[in-house]
Amino acid sequence: MYMYLMTADMMVPDPDGMTEKLHSKLGIHKHKNWRQAFEEHAYIAHFLRVSKAWAVAPTRVEPQVHLDKHNPGDPMFREHLHSLAQYQGEHRPIQTHSIVLAMKTENLERLIEKLHRRRLPFRLARRTPDMDWDRLWVGLTPENPRYEPSVDGGLCLEMIGAEPLQLPPEMHANPPPQPKDPKPGDNIRVTARGFIVRNLDDTLRRCSANLDWEPNGPVRELTQAGYRRAQMSFDMPHSASFDIVEPTRWNSDIGYYLHNWGPGPHYIRLSTYGLEAKAADLTERGVKFSWVRDCESVGGDLIRIDPEELDGQIFEFEEHRA
Repeated sequence: MYMYLMTADMMVPDPDGMTEKLHSKLGIHKHKNWRQAFEEHAYIAHFLRVSKAWAVAPTRVEPQVHLDKHNPGDPMFREHLHSLAQYQGEHRPIQTHSIVLAMKTENLERLIEKLHRRRLPFRLARRTPDMDWDRLWVGLTPENPRYEPSVDGGLCLEMIGAEPLQLPPEMHANPPPQPKDPKPGDNIRVTARGFIVRNLDDTLRRCSANLDWEPNGPVRELTQAGYRRAQMSFDMPHSASFDIVEPTRWNSDIGYYLHNWGPGPHYIRLSTYGLEAKAADLTERGVKFSWVRDCESVGGDLIRIDPEELDGQIFEFEEHRA
C-alpha cells in the first residue's frame, strides 16, 4: 500500500544554510536543481541525496522552511503549519512539516475514499500549475486546518501519489540496486527515521484502523536501549524504515528526549560503507561524534553525530548491509 518514505525532513529557519552543513559535515550530496521554491507556495526545500544515484537511496534528506507570507497556492497551510509547531512544541529542536509517504495514486484514491466514507478529518491541497497532483493530510479539514492526532496517532502524516515524482524504473528493482564501486566512508542511503510517541499501541491501532498501515513485523522491545519499536511497512525494501518508538525507561536516551522535548521526530540514520572509514572522514572534517558499540537498535556499532554540529538535528551512521 505505502511505497516508501519520501524524505527524512526537518523544519529549520535556514534550509540553505542547513544544506551547506549537511554537505560539508556529513558528505550528503547537494545540487542547485534539488532546491525547490515555488513563488505561489511560499516555501524553500532541498531534496538532498545520500547517494548520487537516486535509485540506490530513494529516501532523501529534506531541510525546509515555510515562509510566513501570503501563500496563494495553499492559503490554509500557514495555519496548518502553525498548528503543527504548537502540537510538537515550539521550542522542540527537531520538527516536521509532515512525514511524507509516497504511494501509488490508485492506493491514495482508495485511502481518500475510506476517509471520506468514514467521515474522518482530512484535507486535500488544491492542485496548482506548480503542484498538479493531490496531497493528503489527515487530522484536519479545510474549514479547520489545525492538526489533531485522532487519525494517525500523532505522526503528522502527509500522503502523495508516487507518479508525479517520476521515479527512475530501476528504483523498483528486486533485489534493490546497490552502489557501484563504493569507496570506504561513502554514504549509501537513509536507513531509518525515528519518531517518538507516548503510546505506541494507540498509535499503531489508529494507523491500522484508519490508514491500513501496519508494522512489518512484531513490536520489538529493545531492553538495553530502553524503548519499544515498531518499524512500519513499505513496498520498496530499500526505503528508509519509519521507526515509531516509545520509551520503556524515563532515563534512556529516548526517554530523556521525550521528557525534555515531547513526542515527535527524532533520529535520521544513514548507512555508510565502512564505519571506521566514516569515523576517519568525520574527524578530518572536524565533526564531533561518539561511538555506540554493540548498539541493540542496529545489531552492531553506531556512530552518533553530536547534535550541536547540526543545530540540534540527530544524525547517526550504521554499517551498510546489502
